[in-house]
Formats: sequence, structure tokens, C-alpha cells
Amino acid sequence: MAKSSAKKEYVESECRSFPLSSVRNIGVIAHIDAGKTTTSERILYYTGVNYKMGEVHEGTATMDWMVQEQERGITITSAATTCVWKQHKINLIDTPGHVDFTAEVERSLRVLDGAVTVFCAVGGVQPQTETVWRQAKKYKVPIVAFINKMDRTGADFEKVVHDMRTKLNTVVVPIQVPIGKESDFTGFIDIIAKRSRYFDEEEDGSKFRDVEGYEEEYESKVDEYFNYLVECLAEFNEEVMEHFVSNTVPDTQLIKNSLREAVVKGHIVPVICGSAFKNKGVQALLDAVVDYLPSPSDIEAIEGIDPISEEKRTVQVGDDKPFAALAFKIMNDTYVGKLTFFRVYSGVAKPGLTIYNPRTRKTERFGRLLQMHANSREEREYVFSGDIAAAVGLKDVTTGDTICQENNKILLETMSFPEPVMSIAVEPKTAADRDKLYNALASLSDEDPTFVVKSDEETAQTIISGMGELHLEIIMDRLVREFKVEANSGKPQVAYRETIVSNAEADAKFIKQSGGKGQYGHVIIEITSMERGHGITIENKVTGGNIPKEYIKPIEKGIQEASKSGVIAGYPLIDFHVDILDGSYHPVDSSELAFKIAGSMALKQAAKKAGPIILEPVMKLEIVTPPEYMGDVIGDVSSRRGSVVEFETGENETKIIAHVPLAEMFGYSTAIRSISKGRAGYSMEPSHFAKVPNNIQEKILEKNK
Repeated sequence: MAKSSAKKEYVESECRSFPLSSVRNIGVIAHIDAGKTTTSERILYYTGVNYKMGEVHEGTATMDWMVQEQERGITITSAATTCVWKQHKINLIDTPGHVDFTAEVERSLRVLDGAVTVFCAVGGVQPQTETVWRQAKKYKVPIVAFINKMDRTGADFEKVVHDMRTKLNTVVVPIQVPIGKESDFTGFIDIIAKRSRYFDEEEDGSKFRDVEGYEEEYESKVDEYFNYLVECLAEFNEEVMEHFVSNTVPDTQLIKNSLREAVVKGHIVPVICGSAFKNKGVQALLDAVVDYLPSPSDIEAIEGIDPISEEKRTVQVGDDKPFAALAFKIMNDTYVGKLTFFRVYSGVAKPGLTIYNPRTRKTERFGRLLQMHANSREEREYVFSGDIAAAVGLKDVTTGDTICQENNKILLETMSFPEPVMSIAVEPKTAADRDKLYNALASLSDEDPTFVVKSDEETAQTIISGMGELHLEIIMDRLVREFKVEANSGKPQVAYRETIVSNAEADAKFIKQSGGKGQYGHVIIEITSMERGHGITIENKVTGGNIPKEYIKPIEKGIQEASKSGVIAGYPLIDFHVDILDGSYHPVDSSELAFKIAGSMALKQAAKKAGPIILEPVMKLEIVTPPEYMGDVIGDVSSRRGSVVEFETGENETKIIAHVPLAEMFGYSTAIRSISKGRAGYSMEPSHFAKVPNNIQEKILEKNK
């Protein structure tokens, strides 16, 4: 039996079009407007997937397939596609740059092996670049950096490299020297191959000629970059170190091999340059993806835990291993219904395969398996280890779920998403639309982990929460266009939080006698104020068995549930630590429910004594403005209770970074246009929570009475 099973696995593996070592799972990540989607479109064109180049500004980009994306010229959902370059299969995901859609970046990076980070040659490192960079580092994703828009006025390759080193705290190594800049950007020098590439301007840059060597004026810069590359590689490779110490030049293959090794391990980020819009440098970018970014077999064994014993386990990559995959995205498709995107870490998926979900502890069966190309698709008979695909027919699988074989259970590390910062109330325009609205909101909530739907018990309103004004605007737009539901929405509301400023104890008893068996739970806790970002932690310090162990978890659950609505205005309570100190139980009347209620009561009592305050979300705001409007812009920031953190003055523009409360930022896009006569731009992202001034807190409390 074992023999025939092994033979079957072998036959399935033979169906592979590409060996595992020739597969690349990559994402394109960047700040908004750095040129991610244009870069992705050029990749599709040069790899033969598209026969015509799509343009973001014309609304024809393949990867921006949603109507809302084409209208706004931005990416909203991460689109997946597959292409081939030099006998390598590249699974490519184009991610959004706008901070409102940061969850799309988070979930994509979780399942990718490598990333291309696109930088604007003029803007350099921008706030959202820092955010996606942190996300990539969190999931240990190796990076190749592409400095785009080298043809733009103000483009400065060296300044961007310096920005990356200082702001991103990374070993950044240029492997190209640009030839010319701005409108004179005509090519680059490959410092490893010692070869120049000149773009053919008559062919709009898409064709080029390679020339051995380079012009004399670039000699010192090539030497500087090459010596720095060798010096960096010497730290991670003994052979290169020997050359470095003996002052000899390592051969090209040794440099490429050791650079690949250093990139895969996350030690070095190689930097190349180009102009995707002008078709310059994209082929070299594809070469860098193939040469330096990892295949699934290069990645360390994937860690997980046994869902039953909770012991650590690892997943070994390979088609002949037991099946294990991670569902990273849910999408509702008009024609086929719910699509579950998944990344296979080991084994082979095929239609009809029974899979097990450790979260639900249920089994399901794969329906059709699809290879996606943005929003078009083709059927797949097999999805191999290291591949990314979509499944039809999985009902209970959601974002972050592991899917595996029932006889080989494993739970892979899931994903964490930021809390929503803005809410609005929605209601259907007609009674007939009520069910349609709730079903549509449920579908959208399935797709997007940062979009939350809840019902306000006091007002009976449906409240939807998201990452910002644009996020909620897109949701409302999709309700009308995709789900044909007309809905009214209220004014945006800020997602405030509550916390405490001191420590306090509480002694709470829940006793209920109603004839027969009663209820008894008694707990003493101490609550301690913690720094911002700490979250909620609970420690059991009960000794002597005063509270049996089986009642500790219900107490913790009661504390966690009570924290969801604070004690002064009903906002979630955050950033505190609870010690469960003592309590008592009744051998007959005590129950899990009684201790859960006692834990909830104790938290409320302790929080009221510990100086509760309201916190508000503060945004990191970056404004780029012509210098003549700087004074007015800073004045406006101050009037919004904002504070300028830093600013940088250039010849043609001033960059201002400020912290401003989200509550003061509604309608800011109109205000900044008015102040600067339409010439300033801005972006913002959540930064931290801060105490609300007393006068604002009084207004909030008045409103919540």
C-alpha cells in the first residue's frame, strides 16, 4: 500500500511545470503613488501575460480591476497573478499603498517569500513605506528595492539610498549606478557585471543595448559602490572575506551567489533603479527577482503548533509531504461565489481533497481550484507546494485559517490586523433593503479583517468601522455597485478608547439564590496602568486553592469581555495589567458562569477607582507643499490640535511631518487643497493613542449621556 501511495505522490509531482527552486512568490509594496501598479503592469507585459500595457492614469491597469480602483487611480485590493521570466514561475501580488487598506498588505506579506519595494526617486522614504517595511520585517520577507521615477524632475538616487539607510535601519546596497538623471536618465551600470545598459529612447525605453564597461566619468562611483558591496558581503561570506582581506577581487559568480544568500537571510537589501512608466529598468528588476529573491525551498521550515497538544511543530516544504496551507484572503465573486485564496506550504491540493480546519475543528472539501489573474481565472488540476491559488466551495474558512490534513493536524501562525479607527452608522433606505444590506455587510466583513460590523444595543443602529474615511467611502460605494443596496450613512465617528492612570483593587462577589442550586463567584483583583501599546495582560496569583484552577479561565474571559466597553463612555478599555489575587468558591453553587460574571464586575469596579480617561487616535500626517504655503499649512495643523514633529525644506517643496488627532482630520483633503491652491499633497496613517484634553473629554461624555 505504501508503495502505491508513494508512486501516486511521485506522479502528481511530475505534473509540475516548474521545479520548486524556480518558483518566486513576490509582492510589490510601497507608499501610495510610488508606482507599484505601473511596475506590476510592466512586469506582466514583459513576461507575456499582457499584450498591451495597462495604465493606472487611464484606468486600464490589469491589476486595478475594481471600478473604484480605476476611477481613483489607486489600488484597493491586493491582486494576484502568475507570470514566467527566464524559466522561472513568478506568483505576483500587487498590494495597495494607501494606509486605509493596510490589511491587504499585511495578509499578502504573510504568505509571500520575497518583496519588491518601490521607492519614488523624488519622494524617497515616505510614511507608508516605513509601515510596509515594518510589516515585511515582521514576517522576515527578503526585499529587493526598486527606485522608480528616475526620469522625474528632482529625482535623486543617492538621496533615496541615504534615506533608506537612515530611516529604515537596513543594510542597503546599490548594485547599479544610474546613467544621468531626470530627463537625462538614459541607462544604468551593472556594478557586478561591469556592464552598461542604455535604453532606446525611440522605442519608448522598452528596448535597450548592453555595452561592456562604462564611461570614465562613472569610474569612481562604480568603484565606490562595488567596494561597499564586497565589504558588506564579507561580513556574511568567508570566501568573500578572504578576498576582502587580501585586497583581491571576487569573481562575478561568487558575488552573485553570496549576495543571493545574504538577501534570502534578510541581511542585505540590493537597490536597482528605473522608470516603470517609461519602461526603463523593468527587465533588470525581473532579473533581480529571479537572481536574489528566495524560492519556497530557500525559506526556513515554517513553524506552527499542534492544535491538540500545543507543542511546536514545523512544516517541511515539498510535494510529497502532508498537505498544509494558509488561507490569506476571502473574496466574493459574482460568478463563482466565495473564493478562498491560499498559499500551499507543503503537499499538493486538488479538487475534492478533504481538508481540516483547526479553528473550527471541522472538515470541508475543495471544490474547483483556480489560478487567478487579477479578476480572471483558469482551472487547476493540482496546486503544488509553494503555489498560490484560490478555491471554490470552502464555507467556514476565513482569513488567517490553516487548512491541513485531518491525520496530520497543524496550526500555522495567523495574522494580526490593526483595530479600526473610524465608524459610521448605516441604515437601509427602504425596509425591503434591510436583509440585503446585512448580507452585503457580512460578505464585505468576511473579505476584510479591518472592516467591522456591529449593532449598537442602545440605539439599535448598525455601526460599521474601518481604517479611515476612504476605506468607509469605498465600502459604501461597493454596497451600491456590487450588492445593489441603497443605504444612508451618518457622520464619521472616531473610535476612542479608555484607559486608567493609576492602580486599584476590587473585591467582587456574584451571589444568586433562586431556589435550588445558586450561583457563587468571588474574586479579588488588582488593576495596574500600563504604557500605550501594552494591550491587556492578566496574571493568576491565587495561592492555596482559594479559587480552583478551572475557574481562572472564566475570570479572565469575564475581564476581557468587560474591557470591550469601558467605564466612563463605553469605549474599549486598553493598556492595563490585572493580577488575580484571591477569592473564594462554594463547593456546590460555584460555576464558570458565576466566576465569569465576578471577573467582569471586578474589572468594572477596579477601573472606576483607577482614574479612567479617554484616549483618541492620533495620526501621523505627512504634507508635501511648495515652500510659500508652509506657514499657512503649519498654522492649519496647529488649529487642528496638531504638533509638527519635523520638517525638511527642499528647493521646490517642503515636507512637514505632524501628529494630529483623527477627530480634527475630517474633510482635510478639501482644506489642504484650498490652502495651497491645489498644489500640496498629503498622506496619513495611525500613529498612537493619546489622552484627550479635558474640555474635549467633557464634550464626549456629554454626547454619550
